[in-house]
Amino acid sequence: MKPEDATAWLADRPEIETIFACICDLNGVMRGKRVPVDQVEKIVSGGLRMPLSLLGMDIWGEDIEGNELVWDTGDADGLCDFTGRPLSPVDWTARPAAFAQLWMRTENGEAFPGDPRRALAAIVERYKALGLTPVVATELEFYVVDPSGAAPQPPCSPVTGKRLDSDGALSLDELQHFDAFLNEVYDACAAQGIPADAAISENGAGQFEINLLHVDDPLEAADDAVLFKRLVRGIARKHGFAATFMAKPYGDRAGSGMHVHFSLVDAEGRNVFDNGGEEGTEVMRHAVAGLIRTMAENTLVFAPHENSYRRLLPGSHAPSSVAWGYENRTVAIRIPGGSHKARRIEHRVAGADANPYLVLASILGGALLGIEKQWEPPAPLLGDAYSQVLETLPPDWASAIEAFEKGAHIEQVYSKRLRRMFVQCKVQELRRFTRHVTDFEYHSYLEAV
Repeated sequence: MKPEDATAWLADRPEIETIFACICDLNGVMRGKRVPVDQVEKIVSGGLRMPLSLLGMDIWGEDIEGNELVWDTGDADGLCDFTGRPLSPVDWTARPAAFAQLWMRTENGEAFPGDPRRALAAIVERYKALGLTPVVATELEFYVVDPSGAAPQPPCSPVTGKRLDSDGALSLDELQHFDAFLNEVYDACAAQGIPADAAISENGAGQFEINLLHVDDPLEAADDAVLFKRLVRGIARKHGFAATFMAKPYGDRAGSGMHVHFSLVDAEGRNVFDNGGEEGTEVMRHAVAGLIRTMAENTLVFAPHENSYRRLLPGSHAPSSVAWGYENRTVAIRIPGGSHKARRIEHRVAGADANPYLVLASILGGALLGIEKQWEPPAPLLGDAYSQVLETLPPDWASAIEAFEKGAHIEQVYSKRLRRMFVQCKVQELRRFTRHVTDFEYHSYLEAV
């Protein structure tokens, strides 16, 4: 979108008085400014400034202790480039507004390597140099919850008024009870250019999954996922609920994942994973090998929070080991069946709480290494992955931080700047969690030991 296009877009919507100009930080949190519409040209021409340190704040929005972006540079500003994605309407706020998506560069004009969207763009450029284009789709699960208590609980049905108390996998009734909410989600997706496809009621009470259709631009796919999460949360509040993309909001119910499907097409538009049969091409197998070799060290990206590791448990319908297979939902890397023309890879590790830009950078970056180095994968797994002895993912947050920091292949995917910022952020968050004593610990130990 050019400056004149943005001005014309706003002229057709005189009710909009405000633009939310935002960047996405390493945690996937949108940070930015509320700007009057008369400054739209400044926004879309790259004239807006914000501190570079915003991209590396912890989940509570606090600066990272010892962060050189704060102390060594005086918390210097960066320049906010307009990504080119058209302005989109935000109508779940008190007054209609618009949303502008930005990414950051330094004062000297270079792309800031600590920006997660820039990290994904760098991977996409490497594919482009090989004459390949990733085609990407995401599946996002989330819970609608009653936010009235200190802890979430399943919502009451808008139809019956009764609280949901059972898992409703593929329940049409549950979909229809939340029809008004889901209709508005789909309307907002259409208005924001997000290609929302099928919705299902998932395995947990009040849990839904909405698939986003594949696009031939990974940056657009990640943008779609980020904006989708934001609009779902906003519309849920409008309907008196809350929506959460926590990986495991309930200890005894299913977790929420972000599955990623991708294939690669060449300059002629041919799917380079398709060999006309079920097994896929050597290029696909090399990509799988890259995903297998880099999976453990990228677990911090796929599971970036303390709560994330409650989802990655054996038998929990989420992967806990490093394996792949054909039409097997117990493994981390699944090759779906169906028409050979749509041969693709499904990556099932990431939680819905992860940053979509980093998730796609890690997945596409790992696959790229496998293709470039022509790695060979292990044999595809048959049967239940949970019942077999396999290499496991890091079992906890601290182990995942260490695996990312020391990963043999991470430096071939991410800049030194981003790696350092992400590790510093996660270490600070972990330290704060270790100082927090839970109510369950008091209940279990206070007078018993």
